[in-house]
Order: sequence, then structure tokens, then C-alpha cells
Amino acid sequence: MCGFAGFISLDQSSDERAQILSRMGDRLAHRGPDDKGSWTDVSYGLSVVHRRLSVVDLSPRARQPMLSRDQRYVIAYNGEIYNFRDIRTRLIQHGYEFNSDSDTEVILASLMLWGLEKSLGMFFGMFAFALFDRQEGELILVRDRIGEKPLYYGWQGSTFLFGSELKALRVHPSWQGGIDREALSLYFQYRYIPSPLTIHPNIHKLEPGAFLRLKRVGHRWDTSKNTWWSYKKYVNENLPQEHRSPSLVADSLDDILRTV
Repeated sequence: MCGFAGFISLDQSSDERAQILSRMGDRLAHRGPDDKGSWTDVSYGLSVVHRRLSVVDLSPRARQPMLSRDQRYVIAYNGEIYNFRDIRTRLIQHGYEFNSDSDTEVILASLMLWGLEKSLGMFFGMFAFALFDRQEGELILVRDRIGEKPLYYGWQGSTFLFGSELKALRVHPSWQGGIDREALSLYFQYRYIPSPLTIHPNIHKLEPGAFLRLKRVGHRWDTSKNTWWSYKKYVNENLPQEHRSPSLVADSLDDILRTV
């Protein structure tokens, strides 16, 4: 288990930004006791901190946030890609030379070769990540098919916050807090708060199988959300109409859960 958090804001000095990142990272220390790294792009006001639990590649070469070989992408990632070795083999066959043994670099290399949505379709596992495309000026937040790994985000005034846990977002000075009454009502009804709501207003959980894009246009950030995987689409594309009884659909979902 790893964790990350970050923000977009032009209001802080370099020293203030470093202090905020340190506090956010401290709130995630239990998710990643082995290493801590941070990255900032001052021109975009984007900063991210990552806490690492070393599992696949224990060396400093797998430190995050990690830059792609072509320097286009920066990623902070939490999770595990179960089939990363198979994808790694394919990438090597395409001529990619790896600097680490981590699945993080496999994600970056896949993005370089195949782009976002094709790469996501190849990844089987549990994951959430924040990806900054330096060429396009885009921040992309991604969550796995079933939503095993958490990812929260939202605007607090002129500051955009995102991260693996709400407690990391709460330490940012722009945090406004409050209780979302609709979310509270749903919690008492269902004993959990369904996505995209959280207990706080204007702070959301990214839905399973979704990705969120923030692209800077002039002085503003345009936001769009897309679904890259859904069980309904999977059933419609993979099961003939006569096989779509509830029991057969449940069997199909069981098969999916064994692979993600």
C-alpha cells in the first residue's frame, strides 16, 4: 500500500509549498513507511507528494513521483498491476529499455507507447494514480475498475486538492471542511457514502473505472470526467443477450474479479 496527495494552487511560496507537502505526506506515512518523495511544477502551481511501501522494486530507482523516460509524464501511483511483467515483456519487444523493475515504470512506458485509454484496458490490478502530462498541461486522476484503491478530489476555493485519503487533504490551508447533508443522509441509509459523494461538500470520490482530466486553458482549469470501464458495458459487449440472466451475470463478474 502506498499513498499520494497533491494540489494545484498559485498562492504559495516555495517554502510554504514544501511545508504543505511535508504535512500532507506525514498524514499518509502509514501507507508508505519506506520512502517519501515530492515533485512540483511551479509554472502550473502543481505539487504532489508520495509515500512508498516498497514491494516490487525496493531500489531508489522506483522512487515516486516518477518521470517517464521522455520527461512528458509524471506519476504518483498507489496499487499493483498484476500482469505488469507480461506488459513489460511487450514493451521490451517494442524497444523500450527499463531503468527499474517497478510496475510504475511499466505504466509510464505504456502511456508513452499506447496512450491512456488503451493502456488502461491492458492493466489488470488494483490502482489509483495521478498523472501529469507536461506536454498537454493536463492532470489526470485514474481509478481502477472496481475501485479497490481510493482517490479523492475537489476544489476548495481556488485550490484543487487530490489524494489517497481525506486526512491528507484536510491539512492544506485552503481546506474549507463542513458536512454534506446529502452524504450524511445516505450514510445513515446505506451505512456507507456512495461515490462520487464524501462526507465533505465539494470533495468527491472518483468513481470506479473512471478518470478525471483537468486541463489548463489560459488562467482556468477545464474539468471533464470519463468512464473507461463499467460492468454494464462489459456485460453488453461480452455476453450474448440470452446469457444475461442475473445468475450468469454474477458468474461473469466473479470471473472479472479474479483478474483485476
